[in-house]
Amino acid sequence: MDYKRGDVALVYFPHSDLRTIKLRPVLVVQADDLNTGIPQLVVAMISSNLRRAGHPSRVTVLLSDTVAVGTGLQLDSVIMTDNLATIETTQFKSRLGIFSNMPAVDNALYQTLGLKPSTPPQA
Repeated sequence: MDYKRGDVALVYFPHSDLRTIKLRPVLVVQADDLNTGIPQLVVAMISSNLRRAGHPSRVTVLLSDTVAVGTGLQLDSVIMTDNLATIETTQFKSRLGIFSNMPAVDNALYQTLGLKPSTPPQA
């Protein structure tokens, strides 16, 4: 199955100790046209622990909000762009849905990675 940026999927995600894993939802954040030739994708962890909400590197997804429609999430959740992982595609178990508000995720990624918007070179 091919996964695209914005897909919500169920994967085996590593704990920070890198010794254990948990089946959990993630959001694919990698560019669709990256074409590295390596069967892996960069994803952001999704947590149902709402105590993690409120940080600029995180996007809250409430089931009562229209952005939750089509995600396949079953609980109010937090997309955590400060918890990224590169996951082999063999560890993807299923696609749950699609998250439509990727600009919010992009803003969170800017915070996480310390990026600044590109500016054209001056003549």
